[in-house]
Amino acid sequence: MTDPAGFLRIPRRPAPSRPAGERVGDWDEVHTGQPLLPVVSAQARRCMDCGVPFCHGGCPLGNLIPEWNVYAAHGDWATASERLHATNNFPDFTGRLCPAPCEDACVLALTDDPVTIKNVEQAVADQAWARGFVAPLRPTKPSGRSVAVVGSGPAGLAAAQQLTRAGHAVTVYERADRIGGLLRYGIPDFKMSKERLDWRLAQMEQEGTRFRPGSDVGGPVDAALMKVEFDAVVVATGATVPREMRCQGRQLGGIHHAMEYLTAANRSTASDPVPASLSAQGKDVVIIGGGDTGSDCLGTALRQEARSVVQMDVHPRPDRGRASDEPWPLVHPRVFRVSHAHEEAWARDGCDPRAFSSVAVRFDGDPSGRVRALVLGAVESGGRDPLPGTTRVLPAQLVLLALGFRGPGQDPGLVGPLGLSVGAEGTFARTPDFAALPPAATPPLEEGASPGRAVQAPFGSAAEEASTGVFVAGDAGRGPSLVVWAIAEGRAAAAATDRYLRGATELPSPIRATDRPLV
Repeated sequence: MTDPAGFLRIPRRPAPSRPAGERVGDWDEVHTGQPLLPVVSAQARRCMDCGVPFCHGGCPLGNLIPEWNVYAAHGDWATASERLHATNNFPDFTGRLCPAPCEDACVLALTDDPVTIKNVEQAVADQAWARGFVAPLRPTKPSGRSVAVVGSGPAGLAAAQQLTRAGHAVTVYERADRIGGLLRYGIPDFKMSKERLDWRLAQMEQEGTRFRPGSDVGGPVDAALMKVEFDAVVVATGATVPREMRCQGRQLGGIHHAMEYLTAANRSTASDPVPASLSAQGKDVVIIGGGDTGSDCLGTALRQEARSVVQMDVHPRPDRGRASDEPWPLVHPRVFRVSHAHEEAWARDGCDPRAFSSVAVRFDGDPSGRVRALVLGAVESGGRDPLPGTTRVLPAQLVLLALGFRGPGQDPGLVGPLGLSVGAEGTFARTPDFAALPPAATPPLEEGASPGRAVQAPFGSAAEEASTGVFVAGDAGRGPSLVVWAIAEGRAAAAATDRYLRGATELPSPIRATDRPLV
């Protein structure tokens, strides 16, 4: 603990972002270059170095937060970087994209504002790059074993880097034309520059990882042949099947799933041609969904100069403090949050773009078959039916459905040859040690059990029938989740794969496939 009274005398001060009215005019990251280091060091001194650091439990990676807070407080960025990278392959990603469940679990949050852990993490990661502390970690001795990783999102990249460093010959297959998965095409540039992703990919290539973009496993790339050619396969395809909504007029043109829109926007900023129908320029835009993806759509639409933007949320506006049924240290409670995109909407339009307690009643179309308006109504908490007399009409030439995802889909060219089975929620079934379960070994749901989670098998007969040499990591197995969970799952699946190949492993395994966040 660097300052026993730091948490008493130093108020919380998040790293400043660029003015909202300025940043909405470009695609640069919302923060101005490096965070102010004296501010970050002072914030790190607020850490109490608790005897029981609940921030560890709030972080799926088990980040050594009190340790690197001490080094950041002293300005020892080299040692802080070493302790940060000890548990996290990509802290420059999580420092920008993670919603910081560690801060919700911070002991200081019991009576005060939590430590700005996310800002400290980003500053340490950025200083590591700026000062040349990030270097390729090449294996000392090749293992003679080969691993194919299917999918290049955060889970696949984490698994690939860990396995490469363990000495295995790793090849990452990605069906898109560029490597990065959700990091490449799902995250807007204003949240994380693609340059940062490219830096990590270059590091991995120098370590020995091979990348194969434009390779659709289960399509032109034969999954059965892959299983024969490689000693192990890690499936990290993500959760790509969007949740659908049932609403009159859903078939009208101009209604798109959020990821279709965000992918087009990311391609546009990379100078790829995209259809004008997927641009918000000059249009009235309605976003259905109040989560982070909806916020990303909001920030993107504002930068594309939409005429108006409304973000609908079926939930009521939450309080600014924790509800009584979500006490500390439960992570990520439902409290009123303001994203950078919400700030930008306020700066441009002078009002909150969100419509809480709202549900879509129907879509109205024009004679050409395209959406022209959305009729919405107010709902009571937990309800889905509009209250009488509450309906109103919003103009809308572009509607974005940010309703989340179900799972990785059931591509027969992938599922059958790799011996995968699909659980009730559409995710790939697996053992607690991330080994894929074939259909015969998938345990049925117990009577009355909820189908809302991925199927996990206990140790025993079902685990023994696991698909030999095939492992499942990330959203493909646990369902849609946070980037920090994806990296943790990639690291854990790499350890399980290494143990399968060698009989033992020295790779860290931060979680098991059955672990769940404290929510």
